[in-house]
Amino acid sequence: MANQQIHPALLPRPDAGQRGDKIKSALKTTELIAYVLTVIGVLVASDLVGDTPGGRADYFLADKAWLYIVLLTIGYMLSRGLAKSGKHNDSETDRYR
Repeated sequence: MANQQIHPALLPRPDAGQRGDKIKSALKTTELIAYVLTVIGVLVASDLVGDTPGGRADYFLADKAWLYIVLLTIGYMLSRGLAKSGKHNDSETDRYR
């Protein structure tokens, strides 16, 4: 019995429990980059769309652009909240040990 070897698939992986348990800072996520670029895109689009030479009025006014930015912000905050739900930082878990 002492000479029995354990199949490698049954051994715990050295990185087990480490992958996916840590939360990235908001500044390191692609969500933040996508959010910032989208907000800039909304502001630029709102600025570029204006009265046309043919007499059409500006249909993408600042109030509509800011409404879209507020909706984007709510979506970003929800996505960050979902990303953090059920996960802990090492600094937070070490504090309670």
